[in-house]
Amino acid sequence: MTKQDLWDHYPDGLRADEPIVCIHGSSGTGGRPTLVPYSAHDVDVWASVMARALGGAGATRGSLVHNAYGYGLFTGGLGVHHGAMRLGATVLPLSGGMTERQVRMVADLRPDVLCCTPSYAIHLGEALRRSGVQASFTVGVFGAEPWTEGMRGQIEELLGIRALDIYGLSEIIGPGVACESLDSEGMLNVAEDHFLVEAIDGEGRPVPDGTPGELVFTTLTKTGMPLLRYRTGDIATLAPPVPDSPRTLRRMSKVLGRRDDMLVIRGVNVFPTEIEAVLLADERVSPHYLIVEDRRARPELWVVVEADEEVREDLTKALRQRLGLTCRVVATREGTVPRTETGKARRLVRWTEGEPPVPGLTPPAS
Repeated sequence: MTKQDLWDHYPDGLRADEPIVCIHGSSGTGGRPTLVPYSAHDVDVWASVMARALGGAGATRGSLVHNAYGYGLFTGGLGVHHGAMRLGATVLPLSGGMTERQVRMVADLRPDVLCCTPSYAIHLGEALRRSGVQASFTVGVFGAEPWTEGMRGQIEELLGIRALDIYGLSEIIGPGVACESLDSEGMLNVAEDHFLVEAIDGEGRPVPDGTPGELVFTTLTKTGMPLLRYRTGDIATLAPPVPDSPRTLRRMSKVLGRRDDMLVIRGVNVFPTEIEAVLLADERVSPHYLIVEDRRARPELWVVVEADEEVREDLTKALRQRLGLTCRVVATREGTVPRTETGKARRLVRWTEGEPPVPGLTPPAS
C-alpha cells in the first residue's frame, strides 16, 4: 500500500468498523495531509510504545519532559504527551514556537528531557545561549525530519546533552514506531511486537540487512486503520538486535532520505542528507542551510550556507568529492536562510521559475 491509496479513499474510506476516539494527520510530506483514525486501543498502543521509547532514552518517573513538538493534527506533540504520562513523568506541553516562553520555562523549571525536531533543538539552543540561560537537559529525543551525525554533534555541543533519534509516521501510529536508546549503538529499536518492518528495493524485493531500502510496515495490533505492507517512502537500513543485549528488537538506521526527495543531477543520484553530512562536518558552517534544485534549464544544484566566503571553495571541493558532481555553493550572511519555530525545517526547494528562493542565486533564466 502507498500514501496514494489513502488519498484515493479520503477522508475515511480505509477506516475499520471500530469506534474512533480521535483523528490525526500527517504533516504533508507528500504534498497534502493524510487523515488517520485512531481507536482507543490504538491510543493505548501509542502511549505504550512512546513510554518505551522515552524510557530507553533514560527518562524516568522523576523526569520533567519539555515537549516542544507541535500539538494538533500532527502526531508529534500528543505522541510524546501520551508516552510521558504513561511512563509517569511530568509533561511540560509547550508545543512549537513561542521561543522566548520556552527559554523562560527552561530557566524556571529546569526540565531534563527535551523532545522536538532537531532543527528546533538548534534554534532553542541558540536562543538559550543568547539569553544567558544554561540548558538543564541531559537527553533529547528528536525526530520528524531527517538529520545526520554531524547535526547530532552540533546539538550535543550546543545543549550539552545526549541526542537520540525517534521515528514514526501517523499512518502507522505516530512517533514511537522506532526509537534510539542509550544502548542501541546509534540505531533505532523498532517496536516490532506492534509493527512488522521490511526494507525493499525499487522493484519491491527485500534487501539484505545493512543495504539501504525503502521501509515498509505492517501494523500488527492497530484497529482503527490497520495497514498491510505500507510503503513509507523513507530510505534506511535494517539490522538485528545488538549482540548479547537484553533488547531483542530489530533495529533501523537513521533515515537516509526519502524516495521522493532523491535528486537526479546530471545522472547522479543525491540525497539531501549526503549534502548535510558534508556541510555539518565543517565547524565553520552554520547549521542553517538550504539546498536548491534548479530545474529552470539544465539541472543544477545550489547549496546556500551561512558562512564566510573563504569557506565556499572548501565546501565545493568537499561536495564534489562526496557526491561526484559540482554544486554551486553560495556563502551568505547570518540570518539569510529562513528559520522555523514550528513544524519541519525546509531544507530543500525546487526552483522551476520566477525569482530565486533566497538572495545570492542568479536571476531567472531567459
